[in-house]
Amino acid sequence: MMRGWHFVAAIILSAVIAAALRLPDLDRRPMHGDEAVHAYKLETLRETGTYQYDPYEYHGPTLYYSTLPVLWINGVRTFGDMTETMLRVVPVLFGVGMILLLPLFSGGVARRTLVAAAVLTAASPALTFYSRYYIQESLLAFFTLAVLGCGWRYVHTQRRRWSLATGVCAGLMHATKETCIISFACMLIALIGTLLWRRHCNRDAEPFGWRRRGCVLAVSVALGVTVSALLYSGFLTNMRGPWDSVASYAIYLDRAGGGIHQQPWYYYLKLLLLSRYPGGPAWSEAFIVIMAALGGAVALIGGGKIAGRPTAWSTRECHPLTPPHNHRSMVQFLAIYTLLMMVAYSIIPYKTPWSMVEFVQPMIVLAGIGAAVVMQNGNSLAASMRSRGRAIACRMATLALILAAAVHLGWQAHRASFRFAGDYRNPYVYAQPLRDVMRLGDWIERLSAVHPDGEAMLTKVIAENPWPLPWYLRRLERVGYWDAEPPTDVDAPVVIVSDTFRSRVEERMHNDYHLSHYGLRPDVVLLVYVDRALWEAFATQEGSNPGDAVGVGE
Repeated sequence: MMRGWHFVAAIILSAVIAAALRLPDLDRRPMHGDEAVHAYKLETLRETGTYQYDPYEYHGPTLYYSTLPVLWINGVRTFGDMTETMLRVVPVLFGVGMILLLPLFSGGVARRTLVAAAVLTAASPALTFYSRYYIQESLLAFFTLAVLGCGWRYVHTQRRRWSLATGVCAGLMHATKETCIISFACMLIALIGTLLWRRHCNRDAEPFGWRRRGCVLAVSVALGVTVSALLYSGFLTNMRGPWDSVASYAIYLDRAGGGIHQQPWYYYLKLLLLSRYPGGPAWSEAFIVIMAALGGAVALIGGGKIAGRPTAWSTRECHPLTPPHNHRSMVQFLAIYTLLMMVAYSIIPYKTPWSMVEFVQPMIVLAGIGAAVVMQNGNSLAASMRSRGRAIACRMATLALILAAAVHLGWQAHRASFRFAGDYRNPYVYAQPLRDVMRLGDWIERLSAVHPDGEAMLTKVIAENPWPLPWYLRRLERVGYWDAEPPTDVDAPVVIVSDTFRSRVEERMHNDYHLSHYGLRPDVVLLVYVDRALWEAFATQEGSNPGDAVGVGE
């Protein structure tokens, strides 16, 4: 059995590795459109001090409230003071924090299993890549794991504070993203399935005592509802917010049909098992999927004895393959829950790749069980060998297999987050803007430095979906946006137009312009019209050929 200080050291080391993969160069990748929208919502909260929930767009407020301390520490006073690093460090911290939550499962899941899960969490390309996004997924996965961990601590120790903590974390889940309802449903079904399975396998097991604990559970639920309501109401500044958060499910039920994000049922499975785009490398988290399948199968076949004193959920040992000190009901619950989550997210036509973070994290805990099974049976095989040399070789080969797989995952995570951070040959990249948008934002700021109005230079943007351009123009004071019909008077020092509006905009132009082209997304080209006098003044001040500033699509 792994000693306590070895276990703590392994968890901390895994968290350090996770941070090393997630923290560097957070501003390398262009802001995704969703990230830019969340940044705008954050600025509204920072400026007004209140949060207004919109049931038709956006999500819950925990991401924004969690970012406020980072802004305060960095002395942010305007939208222009914000940086990509300030925003993205928040999901990074929650992504690393998931590793630090794993010890909550001690007593239910063996320590060696949790160490394996910690290493795989640190190295997973999907978890690494999306924890560098300023979106809700890392926070939702963190709070979901906290609900599972605190819930287990309550079952294991029967201490009320763990039940209350479970309620708080459940409230934070709901205040993070509406899709938490899927997790809640899967938890409930998995709990019922585990109880029925347990009753079938061990009729002598001590009952959980729902009636006796009903009061504590009711208080925990009420606490979770209160936490969610406080956040959705902007701390009582928008009393309609909590109701809108419930009414939004009718809207999201309609969106579940897919629309432009409709994908086949096997989309997530294919993404995890093997992905490759023309001209790019192969990507795979198959090791996690295979180990999770093994861990889930073993969990459902049987379980081990729990370490320490018996609890209300203690059961007999059932299968020799199961690593010792796994609690049978706990690992069965995890197996059923993970399977249900995968099925639920797979059958919903609406799919975005970052949504899989919600079931990849519990899948990794199951993968830890599978890895522990491989290690245990490798050791058992080594112990049966008469030759000491062969026994050592067998143990070393088993350990090398696990470590090699973890290193390969970590290498892919590094490759996805840095070399292929915004490259469409990276399967985790989805609707990603091109680096041209970063160059465009920098160029417009340099133009404003030449214009007599400075940052108050009038700029007009005429495009159906200009995001994340508002993020890169956030330091300018006078930027107007039109997404349907160009204004009658389109002339301005700088006019940015998507290609679909080109003919209508040029018909209404009267000034003389210099035209440049920039790529917003692979299928969207922006035409940038700069007043000729401003262009020539800029070229003179820069001391370069005007053509040097022309954007080139990627």
